[in-house]
Amino acid sequence: MRFDSKRDISPKYLLLVLTIICVVLLVMSYFASDSILIIKKYTNKFIVPIQDSINSIGLWTDDKLENLQEIEKLTEENEALKRELEEAKSTITTYQGKLDELTTLRLLYSLDENYPEFHKTVAHVFAKDSTSWFSTFYIDKGTKDGLFTGANVMAGDGLCGIIIECQDEYAKVRAVIDDSSKISAKIMPSNALCSVEGSLSQYQNGYLVATDIDKDAAVSVGDKVVTSHISERYHQGLTVGYVAEIALDSNNLTMTAYITPTVDFSNIDAVLIITDTKKTIN
Repeated sequence: MRFDSKRDISPKYLLLVLTIICVVLLVMSYFASDSILIIKKYTNKFIVPIQDSINSIGLWTDDKLENLQEIEKLTEENEALKRELEEAKSTITTYQGKLDELTTLRLLYSLDENYPEFHKTVAHVFAKDSTSWFSTFYIDKGTKDGLFTGANVMAGDGLCGIIIECQDEYAKVRAVIDDSSKISAKIMPSNALCSVEGSLSQYQNGYLVATDIDKDAAVSVGDKVVTSHISERYHQGLTVGYVAEIALDSNNLTMTAYITPTVDFSNIDAVLIITDTKKTIN
């Protein structure tokens, strides 16, 4: 015959057994309370430190997680600030470039007003020959813009040079400081004639050299030097520079003057070209 456990164990007996077990445990806990306390005492020595360690680890982990989240947030903010800074730098650079260009144009406008008798056009310098100074350089306008070989070029407060080569879209300028430059000029207000010669070695000291000045001419430091009416290549009255030093020549007949030019030939961005013809050079 098959054994059926569900029918052999009655629920009321099961309940009775469980009740008896609970009563026994209560009685044991009452009579063995001191033993249980000792067990709890020794158990706590091991369990409490473990619990404290676990709690400390949990707190440390939470703190590190918060720090990591804060670091991630700060990193994102830092990257955003870097992008804003780069954008600001780019904007400042753009505005600075525009400001520099505006300043240059204002100077050229002022120069233009000083010589209202001439027709002029603006050009920008895009290259120069391999020297420390702008002794020869290239501008971004040419014959298509009405320029020509021999056109006088101005910058700063006066004469800068002359076009010696002119193509459709660009031209080459020889500055007055170039060794091959020579200008028929006069010193005001005495109208003393002289020849202003370019010299890169002299310009290292900041000067042009004016030669063949009559020793009896009333020339003083600070006098203005301008192009002469007898010049074949330059229009009359263009300011070349100002007398800085005067020395009597060894022949006792002439003087030499050192001229501070009106143009800074260490950096030229834009120039004015006189489009009126005087005479082209060969």
